[in-house]
Amino acid sequence: MTVAKARRTQLLSTYGVGSLFPSETTSYMIAGIHEWKARDADLISEPRLARSLGVSELKAPPAGSKRKRDIPVIRFPITQVCPSCRRIDFIGKLSNDREVARCSCEKRTELSPFRLVIACTRGHIDEFPYFRWLHQGQDGGSDHTMHLRAQGRTSSLADLELTCTCGVQPRTLDGSAGPMALAEFGKCHGHRPWLGPDESQHCEETPRAIQRGASNVWLPAVRSAISIPPYSQALAKFVDRHWVSLGDPEAVTPALLRNLAEHSRRFSVQQIEAELERRRGEALDDLLTEEALRRQEYAALVEGREQESLDDDFVCLERDVPVDFEHLISDVRKVTRLREVRALYGFTRLDDNEENLCALSPDKTHWLPAIEVIGEGIFIAFHRDALEDWAQESFPVERWSLFKKVAGPALQRPDERAVTGLIRVALHTFAHVVIDQLSLEAGYPAASLRERLYVDDTGMAGVLIYTASSDSAGSLGGVASQAETERLGPALAEGLARMSWCSADPVCIESQGAGADAMNLAACHACVLLPETSCELGNRYLDRALLFGTPEDGHEDRGLFSETLESI
Repeated sequence: MTVAKARRTQLLSTYGVGSLFPSETTSYMIAGIHEWKARDADLISEPRLARSLGVSELKAPPAGSKRKRDIPVIRFPITQVCPSCRRIDFIGKLSNDREVARCSCEKRTELSPFRLVIACTRGHIDEFPYFRWLHQGQDGGSDHTMHLRAQGRTSSLADLELTCTCGVQPRTLDGSAGPMALAEFGKCHGHRPWLGPDESQHCEETPRAIQRGASNVWLPAVRSAISIPPYSQALAKFVDRHWVSLGDPEAVTPALLRNLAEHSRRFSVQQIEAELERRRGEALDDLLTEEALRRQEYAALVEGREQESLDDDFVCLERDVPVDFEHLISDVRKVTRLREVRALYGFTRLDDNEENLCALSPDKTHWLPAIEVIGEGIFIAFHRDALEDWAQESFPVERWSLFKKVAGPALQRPDERAVTGLIRVALHTFAHVVIDQLSLEAGYPAASLRERLYVDDTGMAGVLIYTASSDSAGSLGGVASQAETERLGPALAEGLARMSWCSADPVCIESQGAGADAMNLAACHACVLLPETSCELGNRYLDRALLFGTPEDGHEDRGLFSETLESI
């Protein structure tokens, strides 16, 4: 039997719990983490992220030999089609054995999963009602052997025709993927097959047919954190590895502490006790929010950190700000080593509204799947007062009003000032400019670079561009070396100069509602749009005009970097 394979990182980003995993001629769904072999999973130390997600542990997806079959799956969809006889039915009916995906016809051909499934915005998923789709409004005989035939003209759904031996008129699948195409078949049944065969919820949504391999079948909810002191230091990591034994104060004896100190060969009993006291004090605090995680990271990046040992996961060195950018940029940091942990805490379907977040297990667990990646990068912090002054000028305010019309309420976070939202859009666009330029200067593919934005009402204003990647382009030193003043200044100047003009202008600069969900203004694939893996906001909330102004009505000098480009 062939065993399907996936990288650990894919089990968070592409093929996580509840997603559909294509394997040769069949399709599987990844089962919930309650079915995973958690004892075989490696512990990932990142207490801040675990606390923010309300769990005690983060673990890497189990990985081992073919014999272990580490990640359990279920076959989905069970609606199959025989490529030879073209019959369509559930796998048990076609093969006479639910475990064997091979048709019982003369040619014994391997079955192929049906092209469509149905899902709703609450995350439920089910088989496409192909029988009802064909027989809707038609009366036929009692013999129901159905076939799915391709007419061979195109690869569209209109080319696929359903027939039945009961004598009803054939019908194509054309129109089946419309938003209300299945409304006459009733409400969603609430099936959650990744949690078990009988798991379902009451649901009043109208399901929608979607292609089995469509990108919106599974949209992961991933939260990440950068390891910062003291969590990135060797002592904190040592205590975290033994937290199962040390977490209960009554179980911690002098003998246990002495044994751990001897085992470490680096830390004394007193050091271990001090770290234990700090960790227990944190456990009594309120749940960390994602905003609190960012504020802690921002403070650590601005403060910087020299390397103290080879085990450090956070090394952040101060560098001078390029002269031409001193009026806007307050700090530059060369991050020669950083560690990012990403954890999967749920998923959605059809859209990424977290109000409809799907659970990874029937009951709450004490752990979540996560991965860790090592990288390096550049951190750039801005003078918040200079940004605030600019954001209150007439041109940025006009752009913000236009943005609110096309993007709607999703543009601004609850209880957030409009100035902060405007600054976030400007710095987000700036981060894309820097990533595009670094892909040229440092020789990294843009997909290996990521952004991390630090903007809120408390005064944060910065961006981290880093290469936390699991492949060979992760930590070669090329990006961090660009933080040197003599390199960063020319790189920023060149990148901004290139992006001040787009080959799609004037269409791009005059755009009002472009890109994903029409949530961009002046942004297209010829200028600031990046690979999806690089942008933490899904290539949304971008406006190049905020950086460079617009040619109409004398606004060329109103952008955030307009004066800078004129003086260079």
